Amino acid sequence: MSKETRMSKKICLLTGAGRTNSIANGIAHELAGDGWDLALTTWDGYDAAMPWGLKAVDVGSLVGELEATGARVAVYPADLADPGTPARLLGAVNDDLGPVTALVLSHSHSVDSSILDTTLESWDAHYAVNVRAAWLAIKAFAEQLPPADRLDDGARIVALTSDHVVHNLPYGSSKGALDRLVVAAARELGHLGVSSNVLNPGPIDTGWMDDAIRASGIERQPTGRLGTPADIGRVVRFLLSPEGRWISGQLLKADGGFSV
Repeated sequence: MSKETRMSKKICLLTGAGRTNSIANGIAHELAGDGWDLALTTWDGYDAAMPWGLKAVDVGSLVGELEATGARVAVYPADLADPGTPARLLGAVNDDLGPVTALVLSHSHSVDSSILDTTLESWDAHYAVNVRAAWLAIKAFAEQLPPADRLDDGARIVALTSDHVVHNLPYGSSKGALDRLVVAAARELGHLGVSSNVLNPGPIDTGWMDDAIRASGIERQPTGRLGTPADIGRVVRFLLSPEGRWISGQLLKADGGFSV
């Protein structure tokens, strides 16, 4: 089969890229530098409601930096609580950039609450965004893939997870469900050339830490520093590379030894 009839474009759909200090931001920079074109999702409604707030310049600055590397970049406001969003999103990216060959799920809904004070509304919101949207995005991703023999290096799924659940019940438990979903994709979608992994980055300061949390995290880190979005971006870049293709169906901890 000639090179022209195979999928040689590297197009990644990366969710959760609304802020300059987000993990998705670090991933985007690493992938753009490695030759990937990028479709990025944002959702201002969530960021505006969180302690770090909404900064309108973030996305524009990110896009400019990524395009300076030669990457094509498209941005899609995406309310992932809407069950119709993932399919519409994959369709739009296909129209604008081409078939997506890597799906990186870096979005999340996270509002602290515990066993006794979590509301039904909060529980449902976390599972809608963190689990249902991930399932529907993976489904839509798989449905738009070309046959495996037309992919130069297979296709990839990477999802960002967390094991923080105490006093953060709906977030942590929904991330546990996400883990199982993404690991299952490694087996169920393997015939499509898909490698699928979950990545736990440990505590990364993306705007949610105060000084006390930051100091405690540094004290627990064998490296003596907190992880950065760029650290996680380099791991994702590897998983999406030809060298990372054989890693599949794994829940990987890339936390600098925090969990040891």
